[in-house]
Amino acid sequence: MALVCRLNAALSPVDMPWPARLALGVGIGALLLVVVNQFTAPRLEPPLERASVLAGFLAVALMLVAALWTRAVPEAAARVALEGREGLELQPDLPPELAEELGWGSQLLLTATAAACLVVIWHDQQLLRRGLLAEGSFAPGALCQRARASGKTISLVDLSLYPARAEFDGLLAGLPAVVVHPLGQEGWLVVGGWSARCFSRSDLLWLEGWAQRLRARLLAWRPAA
Repeated sequence: MALVCRLNAALSPVDMPWPARLALGVGIGALLLVVVNQFTAPRLEPPLERASVLAGFLAVALMLVAALWTRAVPEAAARVALEGREGLELQPDLPPELAEELGWGSQLLLTATAAACLVVIWHDQQLLRRGLLAEGSFAPGALCQRARASGKTISLVDLSLYPARAEFDGLLAGLPAVVVHPLGQEGWLVVGGWSARCFSRSDLLWLEGWAQRLRARLLAWRPAA
């Protein structure tokens, strides 16, 4: 019974998916029936005791399944109240087709994913900054340089765990999550999220897909020196 109490304390039925609730309810009910059957039996014979032990193990196993099921589907992290002004900063001398590419791609990232802000840097020029904007300017630091050197996306799912998180204060202070995608050796696409672990696998695939398309457009454009 102590195990049942611990499981009930650890698992809040409000936060559990319905299959886990069903497994937990059946497990608790079965265990209670085993106890009632033991106390109401006229004689405690070895076959009854063995059956009670096996039934008890099965009931506890169902409760453990409920616990594992709940951990496999964790509750999403709370959205952080970020401070910044909503805005769009676009380099004015861009060709119309490139400005349109930056506009629709950034809009989709901000509306279809958990992105709160983003910046596109190409040849040390800030082409686009959109979403919640900080007062200062963003300068790529060590983590961005590492992403460019490896040629791979760096997803910082919980920025509070990284000592070098101050690098992204220029993007927006207090960001809980950041994704850095290198645009080859020429630049970066940096996206900040609303909450820790907020970017799903599909969000990252969409971000990487748009970054590849954007880089192809940028390679065809030669910025002024």
